[in-house]
Amino acid sequence: MIVDCAIYRDGLRTEGPEDFSDALGEARAAGGFVWVGLHEPTEREFDLVTQEFALHPLAVEDALKAHQRPKLEVYEDSLFMVLKPVAYEPETDTVSAGEVMVFLGDGFVVTVRHGEGSPLKAVRSRLEQEPELLGKGPTSVLYAIADAAVDHYLDVATELQTDLEELEAEVFSPDRGGSRHTASRIYTFKRQVLEFRRATGPLAPPLTRLAGNGTFGAAVPFVDDTARPFFRDVSDHLTRVNESVENLDRLVSDILSAHLAQMSVRQNDDMRKISAWAAMAAIPTMIAGIYGMNFEHMPELRWVWSYPAVIALMGVLEVLLYRLFKRRGWL
Repeated sequence: MIVDCAIYRDGLRTEGPEDFSDALGEARAAGGFVWVGLHEPTEREFDLVTQEFALHPLAVEDALKAHQRPKLEVYEDSLFMVLKPVAYEPETDTVSAGEVMVFLGDGFVVTVRHGEGSPLKAVRSRLEQEPELLGKGPTSVLYAIADAAVDHYLDVATELQTDLEELEAEVFSPDRGGSRHTASRIYTFKRQVLEFRRATGPLAPPLTRLAGNGTFGAAVPFVDDTARPFFRDVSDHLTRVNESVENLDRLVSDILSAHLAQMSVRQNDDMRKISAWAAMAAIPTMIAGIYGMNFEHMPELRWVWSYPAVIALMGVLEVLLYRLFKRRGWL
């Protein structure tokens, strides 16, 4: 359950007592904080953390059940934030989202991770190499986690843009534009963009609130006011990500429309060709059918050259019809 637990004083890591209550008291006495990291804890396993850090039951329920939207909630004794880091699989061109829940309070940070798309291990290593940033307290952990998640969003957006360009080239390729699998690929790609948007879109209001912008100008409890410029920077990066997601979604919809239009045009072309060949086949069929009825009084029935003449007439009509359809682009 517990991935890592340590006390941080003046930006430096120290190993504290195993008991959470003692660790919290020691951290507060030294002006530092304790950071507890957990991975997919059960309700029974999380009870001790809940009691020692006085976490709100509603936030605890969200942290245990997961499947939450990115959000920021303020409780009496703590701050609760949900982020959804994403992972991109280049082999399958799929986007998967994990979840990170952050409890922030007086002298403590508790992080709960669900899934694999999480930057927490790298974040902890990075912070421990930057004592000046880590010395700003629990706020630095929240900032570093949000910054790492949003920076990875930018990387995923770039990968998706590359995939979209390849898909666009396939759709407008003369040889592969009509592939029966293309529509399926476009729809699958749109699903990946939707999964990505679920992680990035709802995160904008919480970061705006932490940055102190717009209607969320009031200070957020347990967050140092000096950290606002840092969260503002993360918010700006997220804005770029959301703009990229909007562009991706709009472009993939346009590509799907273009593909369907191409398929419709090609089907119309095929129908015109079929109709042209059917019309060309109808003329000799009609003439042969008339002369096959064996009436006694028929034009030129006993003429020696009647058979070659009828064949020649069929040939002339076929040539005239072929030239007519060719000129109109049906063949």
